[in-house]
Amino acid sequence: MENPATLYFSTYTILYWKEALREDAYKEIILSSLEFLVNNERIKLYGFVIMPNHIHLIWMIHEGYVLQNVQRDFLKFTAQQIKYKMQESNNPLLNELKVTAKDRKFQIWERNGFSFLLNNTATIIQKLNYIHLNPVREKWSLSQTPSEYRYSSARFYETEVDEFGFLSHISEVL
Repeated sequence: MENPATLYFSTYTILYWKEALREDAYKEIILSSLEFLVNNERIKLYGFVIMPNHIHLIWMIHEGYVLQNVQRDFLKFTAQQIKYKMQESNNPLLNELKVTAKDRKFQIWERNGFSFLLNNTATIIQKLNYIHLNPVREKWSLSQTPSEYRYSSARFYETEVDEFGFLSHISEVL
C-alpha cells in the first residue's frame, strides 16, 4: 500500500472557461499526454474526467518528480498540441484564447490550476465520485450515466476493465 498523502486532486481550466475541449480530438490530446506520463512512470492515475472546459485528475506523482514540474510539463505540452490542432482546423475558438503576453500569442489553460493533497479515505472517495458524476450533471448532460461517458475513469470503476491502459485502481491507496 502506498502513502495516500502523496495523492492529489487537481483541476485545470481552459482560459476564460471556454469550451476548448468539447471536440473529441482535443480530449484525445489530454488522454495521450496522461498515457505518456503513466508510461514514463512520472504519475499513477487513479481517476479523471475531461469536461468541455476543464479537467479533474486524481493522481500520484512518482518519487523523483515534483507535482509543480509534472503539472507544468503536462499543461505546456497539451496547450501546444491543442493550439496546433486548432490552427490546423481553423477553429475560431483559438481567436478567443489570444493574450497579450510577452511569451505567447495564445493561452489555453488558466494560469493557476488547483491541486490539493488527498489524505483521508472519505475525501478520496468523495472526489472520485465527484469527478465521475460531473458529465451527468444537468449543466453538462454529456451522458445519462457516468460509465457511458468515454472521457472519464467511471467505466473502469464500474467494469474493472481499463480501456485506456493507463489507470490504477484507487483501492491501491485506500
